Amino acid sequence: MFNNKTLLITGGTGSFGNVVLEKFLHTDIKEIRIFSRDEKKQDDMRRYYQNDKIKYYIGDVRDVSSLRNAMHNVDYIFHAAALKQVPSCEFFPIEAVKTNVIGTDNVLTAAIDGGVRKVICLSTDKAAYPVNAMGISKALMEKTFIAKSRTISPDRTLICGTRYGNVMASRGSVIPLFIEQIKAGQPITVTDPKMTRFIMSLEDAVDLVLYAFENAETGDIMVQKSPSCYIGDLAQALKDLFKVDNEIKVIGTRHGEKMYEVLLTKEEAAKAIDKVNFYRVPADNRDLNYEKYLEQGSPKITLTDEYNSNNTKILSVDEIKERLLSLEEIREELRNWEAR
Repeated sequence: MFNNKTLLITGGTGSFGNVVLEKFLHTDIKEIRIFSRDEKKQDDMRRYYQNDKIKYYIGDVRDVSSLRNAMHNVDYIFHAAALKQVPSCEFFPIEAVKTNVIGTDNVLTAAIDGGVRKVICLSTDKAAYPVNAMGISKALMEKTFIAKSRTISPDRTLICGTRYGNVMASRGSVIPLFIEQIKAGQPITVTDPKMTRFIMSLEDAVDLVLYAFENAETGDIMVQKSPSCYIGDLAQALKDLFKVDNEIKVIGTRHGEKMYEVLLTKEEAAKAIDKVNFYRVPADNRDLNYEKYLEQGSPKITLTDEYNSNNTKILSVDEIKERLLSLEEIREELRNWEAR
């Protein structure tokens, strides 16, 4: 499907973009365009890969004209550009709206105008029943691409999205923080040992996007079934791997945090289509005939449970260690730790 095609990745200098590059560079893809506002990261990437298939575009999703300049002859878009840090978005919610909501609308507008064939928008479990500004902006991002998908024929531009949980060892996640605390001999700061989070690798996240690319219909949200873990068990797993006895210090749930995350709300679970390892959530394509909203209900919603990090498979400490050891970043940290 990607043979001789051009793929644009917004926010392409991030962790997701790098994994996509590793997966696609040695295929018959024609060109991969990296669109981001960080010239330093683009230069680092250029020096690291030194590959003529990669083209770099400086721009910002907040500026639709910079997107249009990058869209010429693009076949597909993976839209990963976002403000993702919960505390940053909490203090600057309008900035989250500008990037995550208006930026997404700009990407879709430029893609439709440019004749792009497919756009996959990346979302997060924090968009389901959101309690913080980042999650709220991502929930609005989802509503934006679903609404946009109703305005254009999928034969011209197919618009869909993915939603996934915490990516292990990604920038800003808790695993690098725990490792730094271990290396510094400090207490490991855990909000609540019984707090649960979905965990997946970056490769899992890319696989979900590729699954959506192949199988999603316009307006769909695709969700990958994922295990979860207790945060206390995650800290213990890292202590075991590094063979240390740092204190685990419980600091309490922080502002904007949930005890567990949700990948499918009750409302979505009632209409989701089970695809073995994934869920497909079709768009609600009712029109603005309000009688349908007032007079027609769904008993299935009442009877269906949400899909959250408490009712999925919860990994044991040993299973968490196995997952951590599958990551090259963790293996390298352990090698450096043992060689110190």
